[in-house]
Amino acid sequence: MTTPPDDCLARNEWICGAYLRTRRHILLDAVLQHLQLVTASVVIGLLVAVPLAVLARRMRRAAAPVLGVTTVLYTIPSLAMFSLLLPLYGLSATLVVTGLALYSLTLLVRNILAGLRAVPEETRQAALGMGYGPIRLLLTVELPLALPAAMAGLRIATVSSVSLVTVGAVVGFGGLGNLIYAGMNTYFKAQVLTASVLCVLIAVAADVLLLAVQRLATPWARARSR
Repeated sequence: MTTPPDDCLARNEWICGAYLRTRRHILLDAVLQHLQLVTASVVIGLLVAVPLAVLARRMRRAAAPVLGVTTVLYTIPSLAMFSLLLPLYGLSATLVVTGLALYSLTLLVRNILAGLRAVPEETRQAALGMGYGPIRLLLTVELPLALPAAMAGLRIATVSSVSLVTVGAVVGFGGLGNLIYAGMNTYFKAQVLTASVLCVLIAVAADVLLLAVQRLATPWARARSR
């Protein structure tokens, strides 16, 4: 009678402490790449979304085209999006970051625009009456008051990006998705489960962190909710 192996790696178990001990450097590199891709894509998406939302708020005719284009971008399947961007960026991290940034625009633009539209008109008029110019009005009145809605969009966009990064494994830049993809091809149970759990933990941690930032940045909203 053959004795079963003592090593959980040899038995190919889903939960395996030996995998964590022997592959921690690989896991750390994958987590760091995952975080870098998510952070870069969300930051770029935010830098593009704010001007688009402001444009849509200032010019009513621009609102429909801006929302329409960003919505269409979000409906493109991820593999198709990467394929469309492939001639421009090749098999690179930039390809993944650009695709994720485009996906984030729908959530970011809509929420920032909703926040800007929710600013009371009397507040704007009072600021203009005090001599505020358009830029000062935007930076010191409109954007701060729109922050709760904007942060809600940022939280959703960030969590979505944490998930979508894994698709980047098809071009070799998927963070933890690389480990999931490789593990599924070889049926390496511990690698698939560990990488998947880490993705979930990153998404939860990012959402909690952004929620804490939102609460700190909007003390008036906390006071109003009490």
